[in-house]
Amino acid sequence: MQISTEPLRREDLGELSGPVLVFGGCYSNLQATQAMQAVAQKMGIAPQQVICTGDVVAYCADPQLTVDLVRQWDITVVQGNCEQSLADGSADCGCGFDPGSSCSLLSVAWFRYASEQVDEPSCRWMEQLPQQVHFSVAGRQFCVVHAGLNSNNRFLFASNDDAAFTDELVECDSEVVIGGHCGIPFGRVVVQNQRQAQDQGPRQRYWLNSGVIGMPANDGTQQGWYLLLTPDGDRIHCHWQRLAYDAQGAAARMQQVGLPEPYAQALID
Repeated sequence: MQISTEPLRREDLGELSGPVLVFGGCYSNLQATQAMQAVAQKMGIAPQQVICTGDVVAYCADPQLTVDLVRQWDITVVQGNCEQSLADGSADCGCGFDPGSSCSLLSVAWFRYASEQVDEPSCRWMEQLPQQVHFSVAGRQFCVVHAGLNSNNRFLFASNDDAAFTDELVECDSEVVIGGHCGIPFGRVVVQNQRQAQDQGPRQRYWLNSGVIGMPANDGTQQGWYLLLTPDGDRIHCHWQRLAYDAQGAAARMQQVGLPEPYAQALID
């Protein structure tokens, strides 16, 4: 588990009027990232209202071009474990995969490829990315992280027990936390015990995952997922939306550069 011993880098965006678009996991998938930008532009969502939960670079074929697009788009990006690892010159992605698992073994090839492709200015940009992004919508406080509040590679799924989420929320006073990393879109109501509620405010809080755009959510489609936060008076509607893009083209690019076949197939199977 990657846990920072340095003070967390925090970015405060202030009050956002909405809608706010949140997505994660570009994963070096240029086609998916281009599609995400096109959706935002079609909906008239300004870059200041768009937040990426990190892992701009990972499994797919175009790490440098994907970073260039994200930087030119000028959106807010949270530092993922992949950004931290590339910036630090680490030997692996720090994804937190179980040792010896297929994902752990396959990550060696794509991380080596990404390390060779991403230039030094991009690594320095990754190094300075915030680890938490805070904002408010309709008076509600949000905190966006990559994985956990203090760990950027903790896997939190909808199936985790309540304790996993209450442990995380102790580290944050925001009513809503939005994470990424696990790649599966979900929303979870977290009910705190009486003492936690006294210390931190509302007893009912929320943990959301926006999903990712660069790999499918193992749901039988080729599509990614993103999250829209839309204010309606004093309420906020959370809409998870599918993202269609040229998955065949992205898979072909991975095969062209010789990246692991299982990940290329995962885009289209």
